[in-house]
Amino acid sequence: VFTDPILMCGPIITEYLSVPSVYFLRGFPCGMDSEATQCPNPPSYVPRLFLNNSDSMTFAQRMKNMLVHMLEFVYCKPIFAQFEELAYEIFQKKVTATDLLSRGSVWLMRYDFVFEFPRPVMPNMVFIGGINCDQKK
Repeated sequence: VFTDPILMCGPIITEYLSVPSVYFLRGFPCGMDSEATQCPNPPSYVPRLFLNNSDSMTFAQRMKNMLVHMLEFVYCKPIFAQFEELAYEIFQKKVTATDLLSRGSVWLMRYDFVFEFPRPVMPNMVFIGGINCDQKK
């Protein structure tokens, strides 16, 4: 199943049908893509989204990055709670959003590694940046 995993309907369907899934996305809130693929994502090294930090952070920026990382658990849990309840109704067992996402076969990431900050990635994460760009006039 070729799906955008943000709404979690695709991962639930692929788990229900027991078929492989290909995720097509720009980025995932709260670093769930790294968590689901078991990719290292150290907050002291990888800048968090929307903080405007560079890849060479000062100590204060690293602390701010770490605090935002810890707060992600608080504000991201309610976002995916309704999908976890839906998955519980379907599978009759406790399933987290990260568990559903971890079964993704290939992650097609719609950004270019050249323009992003350096960070670790797993072998099933493929960068396909530039597919949304127009030809230069």
